[in-house]
Amino acid sequence: MKHRPRHLLFWFLSLVLLLAGCSSQPAYRNVPVSGAVTGPTRLPLRVGVAAILSPRSTFQSYAELLEYLGKKLDRPVELIQGNTYAEINELVRIGQLDLAFVCTRAYLEGQRDFGMELLVAPQVRGETVYYSYLVVPAESQADKLADLRGKTFAFSDPLSNSGHLVPVYQLRQIGEKPETFFRTTLFTYSHDNSIKAVASKLVDGAAVDSLVYDYLQIFQPEAVAGTRVIQRFGPYGIPPVVVHPGLDAGFKAQLRDLLLGMDEDPGGQAILNKLLIDRFVVVPDSLYDSVRDMMAEVLR
Repeated sequence: MKHRPRHLLFWFLSLVLLLAGCSSQPAYRNVPVSGAVTGPTRLPLRVGVAAILSPRSTFQSYAELLEYLGKKLDRPVELIQGNTYAEINELVRIGQLDLAFVCTRAYLEGQRDFGMELLVAPQVRGETVYYSYLVVPAESQADKLADLRGKTFAFSDPLSNSGHLVPVYQLRQIGEKPETFFRTTLFTYSHDNSIKAVASKLVDGAAVDSLVYDYLQIFQPEAVAGTRVIQRFGPYGIPPVVVHPGLDAGFKAQLRDLLLGMDEDPGGQAILNKLLIDRFVVVPDSLYDSVRDMMAEVLR
């Protein structure tokens, strides 16, 4: 027992250094929280991206898409990243973002709180759904969530569906809670950080976005090489693209039409291919009902 504190301290410091390395900030501009919803002007198009990926990965993934939107709209573009999903929701709420790529649960929270509006959603491999992957180190003996009792576990963000709500809901189905089921839990604040924590064996398991895991498996296979997926939960409505409900109607329609038409433009299709997106499509709000049901049960 006398060696346990030193072991825990080493584990904690290792994790801090790991996640700090994942979160190195690229050169993007932070915008002050002030002002009102913009209309169809030549002001910068302010695009928010929730921390589904760590900042550097987000910048690299979305740079060409944002450049494309800026050229088509003849406007400069500012990428605004939040450290948490809640920060992006807040920026949408106060009108500091024209467009935002958010998580499914964050959308539902924003819709409930201030009427966050669904604009379009990506279609991936012919579907508008995604999954929550339960990931463990490659050498782990675990085959299911129940095998992680007493282990360390990484969530992505408190407002994440695949990275938090789903595992909490699954535990509830077997009469368990994270705080008593796991030995230790933590938030990494991005899915690639969670995957890296598992691959480095700093945690025994994590719940991650299937879209992120599948993307890394294709483009950065070394990032997932030390992990394996032991369970898949879902399907759930895919993370959408959203706007503030008060955004100018004409500008809103312009943004929607531009995204919907990307796959018909060779340049746009090339960018979508790099993101593993078939096209953007209009989806019904009912696509997200299963996540609403989980939220209602977990939060009651």
